[in-house]
Amino acid sequence: MSRPAFLSRGVVNALLAVAAVYTLLPLTWLLFASTKSLHDLYSSPGFAFAGFDFGANLSAVAEEGGGIFFRWYLNSVLYAGGGALIGTLISVMAGYCFDKYGFRGKEKLFGVVLLGVLVPSTATALPLYLLASKVGVVNTFWAVFIPVLVNPFGVYLARVLSSGYVPGEVLEAARSDGAGDLRTFVSVALPMLKPAFVTIFLFQFTAVWNNFFLPLVMLSDHNLFPLSLGLFSWNNQGTAFPEFHTLVITGSLLSVVPLLVVFVFLQRFWRAGMTAGSIK
Repeated sequence: MSRPAFLSRGVVNALLAVAAVYTLLPLTWLLFASTKSLHDLYSSPGFAFAGFDFGANLSAVAEEGGGIFFRWYLNSVLYAGGGALIGTLISVMAGYCFDKYGFRGKEKLFGVVLLGVLVPSTATALPLYLLASKVGVVNTFWAVFIPVLVNPFGVYLARVLSSGYVPGEVLEAARSDGAGDLRTFVSVALPMLKPAFVTIFLFQFTAVWNNFFLPLVMLSDHNLFPLSLGLFSWNNQGTAFPEFHTLVITGSLLSVVPLLVVFVFLQRFWRAGMTAGSIK
């Protein structure tokens, strides 16, 4: 029986090609634009080299504000790297407990977690600000770092992946050998959940790296800004000082590099995690 025309390999490949072009087009423009001077940026075609001023643009980014860009870069690494690492561990532990343990009100509590998945992060920014204000951590590193440790979608995904990666028989065997719950999780379950851990880490790292609204609400000290908010502040100055446009473009290109590096190095674990549970 022949497949419908819209499911043919050629049509599917064509759609994937269009999606790839749509995804890569902004990055390609960014590559071209970051090599141009301010004059060439507006006087030459978008997808063409006009003069190679990439080195000068990098120097301008490094010198602006006494090197504040690299402070923002470090902040983003701490927010995204540290927050995603600790947050992923919390999500994996919670998902594992929801999957492997039975306790009173488990499904109701998990339903609350699912409700958290449905609530957009922008809707929680103001309540988080009021809470941070009560605690006295507004305009500090912790005002942004602590909220990103909570990831309801990560908990949900960890439970699903735990059911696919960690057989109950293996845990029973470990307990029969005298291992406690913590030892069983650390020595047996966690290594088996490595693809799941990496998958959740990639999702959370990307979300925190691109996080904008929460730092915008929480922070007023430029030294605490992540890259997203720092580049936004530069872009706002572009109206009065057009030279900031080249700084924003070059800085935006540099801000993509950690995401590319993380995805390239963790790609094989991520692909394995995405297919977990498809075959039992």
